[in-house]
Amino acid sequence: MFNTMTVTKAVGATCAALLVLLLGGMAARSLYNVGGGEEEGQVAGYVILVEEDEEAVVEVVEEVPFAEILAAADPADGQGLWRSCAACHVVDPGVNRTGPTLFGVVGRDIGAAEGFGYSDTLASLQGNWTPEALNGFLENPRGYAPGTTMSFSGFRDVEDRAAMIAYLDSLDD
Repeated sequence: MFNTMTVTKAVGATCAALLVLLLGGMAARSLYNVGGGEEEGQVAGYVILVEEDEEAVVEVVEEVPFAEILAAADPADGQGLWRSCAACHVVDPGVNRTGPTLFGVVGRDIGAAEGFGYSDTLASLQGNWTPEALNGFLENPRGYAPGTTMSFSGFRDVEDRAAMIAYLDSLDD
């Protein structure tokens, strides 16, 4: 048979659970969302006063030419960064691994390391590996040569790129 008392208890328990859920959600919102601003009629708990300047100060950062950064670069710092390249490249003349030898790369024709099979992307690039070209490539290889098979993500810091280029350039002295 059908017991109405059991049904009444079940409906009451469900309503109580929903009420707790509703009130708990409201309480959580009031604890963690302290308001977005004065347009809602709320005031910040504390205010940081800042002097307003009549003339906005705009900081102008002069871009330093890469040649100056390269001139100040220390090849020893580049040698320290070499470990990120050493998994795929060597600096011995005529020895290739997953990547071509980087001995004499500064000034060499792009895609011209003897005995290395370049990707079509790098093989089709014209010119030499000038310090500026290497800077662009080492910053973002896939952005510089879309379709390259080089998986290295690049050196984000211009000083690191300059140090690496200075190190590579010092090898064939």
